[in-house]
Amino acid sequence: MATSAVAVSSHAQAAAVVPAFDHIVVVMFENHAYSQINGSSSAPYFNSLAGQGAKFTQSFGVTHPSEPNYLAMFSGSTQGITDDSCPHTFSGNNIANQLITASKTFKSYSEAMPSDGYTGCTSGTYARKHNAAPFFSNVPATSNVRFSTFPTSANYATLPTVSYVAPDLCNDMHDCSIKTGDNWLKNNMDAYAQWAKTHNSLLIVTFDEDNGGSSNHIFTTFVGAHTQVGSFSNQINHYNVLSTVESAYGLAHLNPAAEITNVWN
Repeated sequence: MATSAVAVSSHAQAAAVVPAFDHIVVVMFENHAYSQINGSSSAPYFNSLAGQGAKFTQSFGVTHPSEPNYLAMFSGSTQGITDDSCPHTFSGNNIANQLITASKTFKSYSEAMPSDGYTGCTSGTYARKHNAAPFFSNVPATSNVRFSTFPTSANYATLPTVSYVAPDLCNDMHDCSIKTGDNWLKNNMDAYAQWAKTHNSLLIVTFDEDNGGSSNHIFTTFVGAHTQVGSFSNQINHYNVLSTVESAYGLAHLNPAAEITNVWN
C-alpha cells in the first residue's frame, strides 16, 4: 500500500487492471446524502476511514428507493423493481453466482437476520430489501448468513472471496442516527480495514441512496491494499463498484459500466 501518493483527479495514476484481491468486503449504509456524511462531526469514523483510502466525491445511487439499488450492486440490474416490495425470485446472473461458478466464494452477511438461509421479508430490525442474495434462485442458502458469523479479527483470512455486509435497520442509519452508523462501522469494520492494508484485501463502504434528493449523491470510499490515498472526482455508481469487484477476479461485467481503475498503484 502507498500512503504518500495523493490522487487529485479522476486521471491520477491510471492503472491498466484492478488488483486480484484475496478478499473484498462491501458494506452498504442507508439513505444519507454525501453532504450529510462528508466532513460531518456526527461521522468522524467515516471521514477518518476515507482519509486512509480513496474517497469518491462524485458517487451516486442508481435510483430510489432502497431495494433496486441493492439489486443493482448485486446483479448489475434493478431487475425491473421500482419499490421495496417482497418477495421476488430472480434467476439471472449475479456476483455470488459468478464467483461460485469460478470456484471462488461469496457470502452476504446480514445483521439481525434470524437464521442462516432466511428468506422471509422482515424480522425485527432485519429487512430482506437490504439483502439481495435471497432474491436469486441460483444463490445457495449457505451464501446468505447472519452477520454474527462474520469472522473475528484473528480469522479474517477465512473470509470468502467477496462479502456483502448489511447492518440492521438501526445501524445502517435507516431508522437511527448518523452517529449510530458511524459507531457501528468503527466497531465492526476498523479492524478489517487495517488488516486489509497489509493482507491484499479491500474494504468498500458506500450507501444505497441519498436522502431522497434528485441527485442521489452518496458517500463512497475504498480502503485497503494497493489503494491510493486521496479524493477522486470521476463519476461512479453501484454498477461501477460491481464491475470493479468483477474485474478483480476476471469475471465478465454484468453491467456494461467500466470498472474503477484509477485508484490502484
